[in-house]
Amino acid sequence: MSGKIKLTAEEMRYIALFESITGATAKDCLIDNHQNKLIFVTKEHEAGLAVGKNGGKVKTLKRVTGRDIEIVEYAVNLQDFIKNAFMPARIKEIRVTERLDGKKIVVVKVHEADKGMAIGRGGEKAARTRQLAKRYFGVDNIVIV
Repeated sequence: MSGKIKLTAEEMRYIALFESITGATAKDCLIDNHQNKLIFVTKEHEAGLAVGKNGGKVKTLKRVTGRDIEIVEYAVNLQDFIKNAFMPARIKEIRVTERLDGKKIVVVKVHEADKGMAIGRGGEKAARTRQLAKRYFGVDNIVIV
């Protein structure tokens, strides 16, 4: 993880609400006002707990906050984290390259049928994954092929 993550008061309030409703532990919260969405990063192995049976906990969170909810499960390993962030898109291969200038680039090969899902409407899922990968692993860019 690259440095300490600083949370705003609003992000901390959303994390407290998330934890009280889901029973899962949130490591992070991103507020996307443009998409009216909250993205929570849960501790490892807690995404299922956070979603709840038939998505019930996510639906409750959405109703309480008035925002769409997205959950990403944290992983210590960069490749596993990338796979979690692109779920449910099927990933064929992930290559991490460190360029001579020190920039870390990740190339993600996705099943052709899942490419649109991995990129997201208007590139929002890819952009969110880039943001999270930079925040946690110091990745400079993610290229989807």
